[in-house]
Amino acid sequence: MENPLINIEKNRLILSPLQHQHWPLFLRLHSEPQIVALCFDVPPQDVIRQKFASRLGDWTPDSEKWLGLVVADKVSGAELGVTGFVLKGGIAEVGYLFLPEFYGKGYAVESLQGLINWATATQQINRYQAVVTEGNAASEKVLIKCGFVLQRIEANAHNIGGKYFADHIYRLSQE
Repeated sequence: MENPLINIEKNRLILSPLQHQHWPLFLRLHSEPQIVALCFDVPPQDVIRQKFASRLGDWTPDSEKWLGLVVADKVSGAELGVTGFVLKGGIAEVGYLFLPEFYGKGYAVESLQGLINWATATQQINRYQAVVTEGNAASEKVLIKCGFVLQRIEANAHNIGGKYFADHIYRLSQE
């Protein structure tokens, strides 16, 4: 069973559970240098496949796995990216990746707001966190537009391409 009841609709978007047929999208999102340059080094394909497989199947707040959702255009059905979260200690750590051809169109903000609204209303989750690599200004803008506030900076927390970057930790409370 792959979370058939989760279907989040926004003005332009539909967020629905990641399924086996979304592998090409997931692979591209995790292996295209332009997408992952400020997130992580491109992992081997078998690692990407394991990550993908871990996001399939039933999700519950107690499952300790990522809720993976595909973000699609409501009219055309075009797959734009993925979003989701994992619960750790009552805090939902959110994440999102979008295809470059859809950057700058407000889809990340719209989908993240939809995800948070759904999680707050249906799962009673009211604390959220996001970790952004230093220099990823576009992701930081998305978080700020969604009400997140920078809580702390962890210096030299992340290594990408042999260079160390700080992690910017953002928080949002719906309490």
